[in-house]
Amino acid sequence: METTYYDHGTPAERWERAQMFFDAKDYAAAARVLSGLVGEVPEQTGPRLLLARAYYHSAQLRRAEAELRVIVERDPVEHYARLMLGRTLERQGRQAEADAQLRIASALAGEFAGAAEV
Repeated sequence: METTYYDHGTPAERWERAQMFFDAKDYAAAARVLSGLVGEVPEQTGPRLLLARAYYHSAQLRRAEAELRVIVERDPVEHYARLMLGRTLERQGRQAEADAQLRIASALAGEFAGAAEV
């Protein structure tokens, strides 16, 4: 089996490479590295969340949504994934669905509308 630059190295090396691509705003390249990594370690939230962010920033919104839904299904209180899911749905013009996710994200972050500070 032939390996490419995107899938070469240990998982830790590929994680670092994906982060470098992401930081350089080469979101498509980051997604190429991360998609293989997520396939190897599907239980880890970090690579899947960065993959969703790379998809979001490269306008691959359906893919971002799919990754984010996996995260919130596994960890319903992962507020950043819910926030990202809400923003992803907004960009797809699905405002009612987005609003529900954004409300949950706000509640999980402790941002209750109209709540008095203690």
